[in-house]
Amino acid sequence: MSKYVIGDVQGCYDELTLLLQKIEFNPVNDSLYFLGDLINRGPKSLEVLNFCLQHRESVTTILGNHDIYLLYLISNRKQNYDLQDVLNAPNLDAIYQWLITKPLLLKVSCDQGKNFYLTHAGVPHIWSLEDAMHYNAEFMMAATHDAEKMFRNMWGDLPSKWNPKLKGYSRLRTIINYFTRMRLVDDEGNMDLKTKTFNPESSYKPWFTFNSQILQNSDTKILFGHWAALKGATNLQNIIGLDTGCVWGGTLSAMRLEDHKIFQVESL
Repeated sequence: MSKYVIGDVQGCYDELTLLLQKIEFNPVNDSLYFLGDLINRGPKSLEVLNFCLQHRESVTTILGNHDIYLLYLISNRKQNYDLQDVLNAPNLDAIYQWLITKPLLLKVSCDQGKNFYLTHAGVPHIWSLEDAMHYNAEFMMAATHDAEKMFRNMWGDLPSKWNPKLKGYSRLRTIINYFTRMRLVDDEGNMDLKTKTFNPESSYKPWFTFNSQILQNSDTKILFGHWAALKGATNLQNIIGLDTGCVWGGTLSAMRLEDHKIFQVESL
């Protein structure tokens, strides 16, 4: 009985199949946790989603920015060339209903007393983990009450900085952007949502480099995806990237939580 966390699949269903064979995934005994971005850019987004629905008792996911975008498209009745197979799927409503129940942050515990926090982009240093769990709960409450209206109004880059006084869709949009789109932030927590590469001369730095309670707690690990250019490297033992760029010709990666072992398959 093992727990596996898998990085960004992005429609790479064939590689996912190979990775599941490599880890000898057994849906009766094992659990799979995806770090978001199940879909888009790769060729078989619908197949990935159908796999998740087929094994929903043993498979779950964090929402990534591409998953959020799909919910935005569905809620606004919009079309999209890259995701048209999903938008035309006869089980689109089942896909939608499954995705809107999924969190932005998930805590997973192992028997060894270790806690793993799973999120797509990361957790900003201006929040404690307790704060982050609270804001995730806010998002899930909003999704429970009126998911369609929320996802119709969530797309955008602003506000770029957290303020506890934010309200309504501006507040929810900021929470979503930290959890699903963040890469570079400054000391005050402002997000640069346009830049994907780190410039040492800039005041914006990778979110995980800032001093926080997360970096000082050896019993807590954060697993994230979203940033393929890192190839998983953070140079930190308790903040681990698992987006290794399968859709860009890299690898698809999984981590077994019980022993931290990494499994990978090459992109096809």
